[in-house]
Amino acid sequence: MSPEAPQEPGGRAAGDGPSIPAMTPDLSPPAPLERLQEQARDYRRMARALEWLAERWRDHPSLDEAAEAVGLSPFHFQRVFTRWAGVSPKTFVQAIAHAEARESLAAGESVLGAALDAGLSGPSRLHDLFIAHEAVTPGEARRRGEGLRLRWGHAPTPFGEGLFVLAPRGLCGLAFCEEEGGDEAAFADMHARWPAAEWIRHDGAARAMAGQVFLGAGGPTPVVLIGPPFHIQVWKALLRIPPGRTAAYSQVAAWAGRPEAARAAGAAIGANPVSWLIPCHRAIARDGRLTGYHWGLARKAAMLGTEAVRAQAAA
Repeated sequence: MSPEAPQEPGGRAAGDGPSIPAMTPDLSPPAPLERLQEQARDYRRMARALEWLAERWRDHPSLDEAAEAVGLSPFHFQRVFTRWAGVSPKTFVQAIAHAEARESLAAGESVLGAALDAGLSGPSRLHDLFIAHEAVTPGEARRRGEGLRLRWGHAPTPFGEGLFVLAPRGLCGLAFCEEEGGDEAAFADMHARWPAAEWIRHDGAARAMAGQVFLGAGGPTPVVLIGPPFHIQVWKALLRIPPGRTAAYSQVAAWAGRPEAARAAGAAIGANPVSWLIPCHRAIARDGRLTGYHWGLARKAAMLGTEAVRAQAAA
């Protein structure tokens, strides 16, 4: 993470609601992040199409149907989508189909079970995480971040504008901003998790972390899991699902040691603060439907498709 000094303090007085501290914007990002900026722009243009595809991928819609649904010509839709995803819309939809839950459960247990039991995150370089803090005590959870100093900021990602939250020992939050009012909503969502913490805006640190998470710069990503013990178990269980595959909520609950608690596991999955790296997007309904995702169904489809394409390319 960047050693730069924080730019602007962002703590709040007791009783105040969440607010985004004012600051002078940082200078243009370094060249390695230019690709992330382009992907973030293209994702915003493709979000409507991705949501449409997420609801209809089982029908294998044609290029013309997908383009018409979002009001673009087939040529323009294919060009922008392929620039964002690296593959055609048809290949992307096929990759999502191959990630269906029924194909992943046995592989998830056999491939990643031993690694997770050993305290590792598994063999995938993309999800090569160091889990720095596995749980907090009930007292610490009740304090809701009191005494914790968090740096936060914005940076581009392949899935739109990201909001990164960094604790002293690593990344503890990764959220996404929607187009209209998204910055404030994403900050409010993260702030509500740890409202008593000291919040310091630092876009430079966020950009450095974006490069580490999405470009592989700087080695494994340190991730700090802050939450109740059962939530921590569920978030760790999500790491059993290999990239490019999915699992049902009930299977995740079983991996977390509570096979009867599928509903509670679903709530814990929805409360995951570190999107993408703790892969809550890989949890789907038992019948294979891409059910709701905290950061939007389009983004869930985008993440699953991206991972499935990469997994197929590596096979």
